[in-house]
Amino acid sequence: MTALIENKKAYFDYDILESFEAGLELVGSEVKSLRAKRGSLAGSRVIARGNEVYIVGMDIPPYQPKNTSASYDSQRTRKLLLSKKEISRLAGKGEERGLTIIPIRVYTKGRFIKIEIALARGKKTFEKREKIRTRDIEREVGRTLKGR
Repeated sequence: MTALIENKKAYFDYDILESFEAGLELVGSEVKSLRAKRGSLAGSRVIARGNEVYIVGMDIPPYQPKNTSASYDSQRTRKLLLSKKEISRLAGKGEERGLTIIPIRVYTKGRFIKIEIALARGKKTFEKREKIRTRDIEREVGRTLKGR
């Protein structure tokens, strides 16, 4: 399982409650672009409409920009492939107040490209500050112990 792209700020901005693995519905040039580790999950989110789940705001630039059709949209809405049970669970939890569904990472599993999505609750500003503070303290302690 090789990670192709990751949403590094997801763990800082959200408390991850539960994660799911889903397939992605892509076109050929998007697959090639992702395998070249080009793309971004920043600012993207997952929405449930009816009995289907989509990812919105995921950017996959064209593999060959000069050889791509003019109608190609790098931030188009892409369908996620999940079981009916997982879709109904995500749709129910996604409606709860304070919960959101975010993409964590895109990776390969054999010859398939999968995406890890998570049910998450947003962190407050003071929680983020506390995390930064503890990380800085641990870094200082590590430096002093290494200098001994």
